Amino acid sequence: MDDYIETMSKPSHRDRLLEVGLGVVHAQGWAGASVRDIVQAAGVPQGSFTNHFASKEAFALEVIDIYFARSRENIARTLRNDALPPLQRLRAFMDASRERVSANQMRNGCLLGNFTAEASWSSEPIRLRLLEIFAEVQAALAHCLRAAVKAGEVAPSLDCDEIAAFIVASMQGANLMCKAQRSTGPLERFKEVLFSTILRRIGTADIAA
Repeated sequence: MDDYIETMSKPSHRDRLLEVGLGVVHAQGWAGASVRDIVQAAGVPQGSFTNHFASKEAFALEVIDIYFARSRENIARTLRNDALPPLQRLRAFMDASRERVSANQMRNGCLLGNFTAEASWSSEPIRLRLLEIFAEVQAALAHCLRAAVKAGEVAPSLDCDEIAAFIVASMQGANLMCKAQRSTGPLERFKEVLFSTILRRIGTADIAA
């Protein structure tokens, strides 16, 4: 009985592999990070990985979900926080996203964008999961933009779904450029253009009409 209790009380290596493995994959890339790299960084036996994950792909899907869970927290605080003015929410969302990917002088970039570039061609489950995630972000952005229309912050003619899709794609592209340049400049430039030109121009055209 004592041996059974001792065995049951031993912590699983699963959470350790996911926590540390996320950092390894984010820093080294999906193709660059081997299973050996992950288990060595986690300080666990090689066999622990296969005990807990059917494949590297299955591990990747869980890592992606953990990473996105943190993004959901940002979305809840900003884009879907109806207590705040809509465009203030959008600014806060973009600022928080920039801060998150700016760690390590932008060397790691956005994990979702990295997987899109590296694994979406070779893994259909990863590609489909990424599409689901981007669709969820786009829906939250569209929700915020519709609130901005209702509040009179942007013109009634604003195509919220199209602009939301544009923001998702543009932020991912800007993230990649930030990673290449080791600077947050591309994200800051996109934010400035979005608010000072794109949203503002749409509103001005409607007023003139």
